[in-house]
Amino acid sequence: MIQELSILFIEDDIVETMKMNRTINKLEVPYKIQEAKNGEQALDILNKGGELPDIILLDLNMPKINGLEFLRILKDDERLKYIPTIVLTTSNNRKDVLECYRIGIAGYILKPLKYEDYVSKIHKVLAYWSINELIKP
Repeated sequence: MIQELSILFIEDDIVETMKMNRTINKLEVPYKIQEAKNGEQALDILNKGGELPDIILLDLNMPKINGLEFLRILKDDERLKYIPTIVLTTSNNRKDVLECYRIGIAGYILKPLKYEDYVSKIHKVLAYWSINELIKP
């Protein structure tokens, strides 16, 4: 049975945020989505003591605390380090990919240019994580 996913979406670009919301609304995977505009805001959300998200979708290029800095903080935290974090970015820089996997991400996805391809990738990611046994602290 597909479970409802709780998603923390960390993205500073309003167009990308609108695209994600439009995409998720089209899909048949039940979800709750919370948005953060940067790593600092995301850490505030995660540390306020409420229910943690099932997965995190993370952009790398953001102001204040960028994606790599956020990942390092997240994976060093005993309470937060088990949240599967999927990087969703335009950066195909091999150094970024290697560093993200070294830190401990669950996946690295390049944002495609065509909207249909974007919908397809997001659908596959959410379908995959909705059937996983996720850790609830």
